[in-house]
Amino acid sequence: MKKKGTNQRPPMGWNSYDYYDTTVNEEQIRANADYMAEHLLEYGWEYIVVDIAWYSYDAGKQRDKHQYVPFCQMEMDDYSRLLPCPERFPSSAGGKGFQPLADYVHSKGLKFGIHIMRGIPRLAAHNHLKILGTDKTANEIASPYSTCSWNPDMYGVVPGEEGAQEYYDSLLALYAEWGVDFIKCDDICRMDAASSKEEIRMLHKAIEKCGRDIVLSLSPGPAIVEEAEFYHDNATMWRITDDFWDNWNSLRDMFDRCRNWQEHVRDGGYPDCDMLPLGWIGRGFDDERQTNFTKEEQRTMMTLWCIFRSPLMLGAEMTKLDDETLALLTNPEVLRLLSVSEKARESYRDENTIVWQAGDSEGEAEYLAVFNISEKVNSVPVSKFAETKGTQVKDLWENKLVDVSKKCDIPAHGCVLYKIS
Repeated sequence: MKKKGTNQRPPMGWNSYDYYDTTVNEEQIRANADYMAEHLLEYGWEYIVVDIAWYSYDAGKQRDKHQYVPFCQMEMDDYSRLLPCPERFPSSAGGKGFQPLADYVHSKGLKFGIHIMRGIPRLAAHNHLKILGTDKTANEIASPYSTCSWNPDMYGVVPGEEGAQEYYDSLLALYAEWGVDFIKCDDICRMDAASSKEEIRMLHKAIEKCGRDIVLSLSPGPAIVEEAEFYHDNATMWRITDDFWDNWNSLRDMFDRCRNWQEHVRDGGYPDCDMLPLGWIGRGFDDERQTNFTKEEQRTMMTLWCIFRSPLMLGAEMTKLDDETLALLTNPEVLRLLSVSEKARESYRDENTIVWQAGDSEGEAEYLAVFNISEKVNSVPVSKFAETKGTQVKDLWENKLVDVSKKCDIPAHGCVLYKIS
């Protein structure tokens, strides 16, 4: 993991969950990596993340009953460590794991990530499998009372039990060998289980030992604001919401969450607003559709995420991106906020309008984002919120200079983003 202060920009990438749910395969990962390398890499998008259940032979086969198939057949090594299902990831056969796929992603100039669940596989505990680096077996470190409420695959581990840290160390040693650059650990961020906090510490220690620079992302939220410094000490990013999807109420709620976390954003540690449900999503849920967000809501989401400096993880099937969505994701002046937005804060709110302001860590500029949260066009006197006399004001989405002495008409659920210099 990077030392705090050296990760100058929140991670930007793509995660398979919003489109594929539990069913993504190697061919699809490679296709999305190809697209990112060709169309998005130059704008800072670099992580390709394989989300949940990549070890499962049965993923998606009981969609009418289960998102996560109980007691599914899993691919696993002799040391209680899950491996990619070779039926879905053919290059992993013969014990190669994700190394061949990671090598392919790296060959494109990108970085490779995987999703994991907190704890140790139940199947490993039931079969008393070994743990690398200790004489203890999986059943001796697993807690049968520490389970995930929505996924049946894992038991938590018992903090302080001999073999528990060795288990996490062995996981990260394997992931480092594969070439993993990013780990999204689930069932851990909001600390539902008594062992969650210690398991975050164990993961962090294992990353430090493994010798590879690996981003640690904690899910699901909401993260606990009072634990902000703990998250900063042990992770790169942590979810401030449960799964975020494409509806206005969820987006409206994110303004409150960002306001709650605005004092806790700094280089190397990022409160995470969750994925960007843009473009085509939902195939793995048997609900393939274009995002329900309007064009104005999409711009509002990107603006809030960027000025707040949230990580950006795209959920779309990238090979189906249209030109308008691609343009939304590749505005260099908006994306620059991820690096330079400084002391971003909510500065004004009423029943129709929310305003965020930020400085520029590399210059004298100021950023002003005005959001219309009402259901109709809102005529806003922008000069009310920032000193603009004698300055140049640029609309970063429209890429033009503007006269803010006049009121600005902002569409319902839309926004303007100005750079004042």
